[in-house]
Amino acid sequence: MSDVRAMCAIGRRGQLGLDGHMPWEGETGPEYRADVERFWAATRGAVLLVGPRTMASIPAEAYAERTIIGIRSHMDPAETIARHRGRCVYIGGGGAVWRAYAPFIRHWDITRLPYDGPADLWFDPTWLTLGRT
Repeated sequence: MSDVRAMCAIGRRGQLGLDGHMPWEGETGPEYRADVERFWAATRGAVLLVGPRTMASIPAEAYAERTIIGIRSHMDPAETIARHRGRCVYIGGGGAVWRAYAPFIRHWDITRLPYDGPADLWFDPTWLTLGRT
């Protein structure tokens, strides 16, 4: 079985996305830089399953230190994860990805950032309990 995890950042009120991007994109404060650095350090050596928008935002140098796989809505989450048995698998993406993969995620690493602006996607706390008995 794989160790399936999610790592994401949210704003003060749970903001997660805006127009398909992180709402704080372009912020240069130390909290934002530290969050990005922590993400790349934590996922080093892991498998990163990501939706198409997230995949498009990944810098080329990130591919050298992790296995990055694009996922689509027609792919079965259980089968996709099973291909990486024994590996640490991080799920990355937006709401649709986390809704589909939440039942398999055993560890959520959530950073709250000082962002308090607009959003059109919010973190859904029910994702934390999906798949648990």
